[in-house]
Amino acid sequence: MAKYMLVSFKTCPWVQRSAIILREKNTPFEFRHIEPDNRPDWFLAISPHKKVPVIRIDDKDSLFESNAINEYLDETVEPRLHPADPLKRAVNRAWTDYVPTFSSSVTGCAYAATKEAYEAAIAKIPEAFGRLEKALDPQGPFFNGKDYSLVDAAYAPFLQRYFFLDNIKKIGEIGKYPRLQAWAKALMARPSTHSFPEAEFEAMYRTNLQKRGSYLSQFVEPARAAAE
Repeated sequence: MAKYMLVSFKTCPWVQRSAIILREKNTPFEFRHIEPDNRPDWFLAISPHKKVPVIRIDDKDSLFESNAINEYLDETVEPRLHPADPLKRAVNRAWTDYVPTFSSSVTGCAYAATKEAYEAAIAKIPEAFGRLEKALDPQGPFFNGKDYSLVDAAYAPFLQRYFFLDNIKKIGEIGKYPRLQAWAKALMARPSTHSFPEAEFEAMYRTNLQKRGSYLSQFVEPARAAAE
């Protein structure tokens, strides 16, 4: 079996997607965390764009960008998470390509500097949620129905952050989309989604949000209170 080292910032959602895939495949790996403002030389030497995620394979080869990493892992490590049918697989890849737009629409409010910018960001959520509501398998619990896929792993970190943001200042949108809400709850209940205990990770997220000094930071409770 190959040896894997996945390099991450602790709260990076893009790395979380690849960690989920490795856990879904019951594949041992080293999870090495670095600080975004203090990237060590060994990391800069293996990351062409100086960004995470990077996965190191057998101490000699490096892959970067979460989509590329996850596609590689799915091709080389059983069980396969992509659908066997070529058309369904292409549809899944198309929805994975939508993730950057979805994440910007659904979690962009975290970066808003003013109340007006926050409200403008919140206004983008319904369109993104509506698109996924229509795309989800009606029987659930996952994107394709009963079988977990790369699409589920791709969206789980951003749905998790939506819940974090909703806990800080009520957004109240997801309840309007029953399929999406059920899907999100199924993903949050899946152990592979979580790299840290849930309360601990939410506290980390809140701390990072406070450091940004965005509009939402004024609503963040102390980390201890958030974890209780």
